[in-house]
Amino acid sequence: MAEGLRSDAAGPVGRDRQIMALYIVPMHPLPEQIDTRRLRLRRPEPADAEVIYAAYAQDPLVCRYLAWSSHESVAVTHGFIAECLAGWAAGTPLPYVIADPRTNAAIGMIEARIRSTTIDIGYVLARSRWGGGLMPEAIEALAGASLTCPAIFRVQAICDVENHASIRALEKSGFTREGRLERYGIHPNVSPEPRAVFMYARVR
Repeated sequence: MAEGLRSDAAGPVGRDRQIMALYIVPMHPLPEQIDTRRLRLRRPEPADAEVIYAAYAQDPLVCRYLAWSSHESVAVTHGFIAECLAGWAAGTPLPYVIADPRTNAAIGMIEARIRSTTIDIGYVLARSRWGGGLMPEAIEALAGASLTCPAIFRVQAICDVENHASIRALEKSGFTREGRLERYGIHPNVSPEPRAVFMYARVR
């Protein structure tokens, strides 16, 4: 919650503060749950750890282009979920479990990282759910919800130039490729050195 400016804020400094106040992002500018035709995006729960570990967190193929290494044990996944909950408590990042609405079971995750007037996203989906168009559906839902926030004007994502599945998912979700960044993203499951990535974005 942000309090209003004092009534004696006058002159250029006061006007600058008023302009800045328009772009203060409130805590949790996004809803805690987003429903789509086939998916539910929701806050993580401690009980998700075992399902996430079994579904994809220990799968080296799923984790290949992620910014973290595949989990060696479910204890690592429990620690990860604790970090996710801390993000929600702090206001950013806001990681959503991608759940099957019929069972509420986790099949992936998508995260919103709030950076001033921009939201940066990252995502992962269990290999058993690849090829059905679920990732574009989740990306489009989160991007749409983000761009309805008055203080958010841009949603962006980077992906490794060789991650063709991620490229297709972003483009199907209405994202535009803005350029290529050399030596930018580290994907430890591929190489310890920074790799080239594409920058994608949707704006309003």
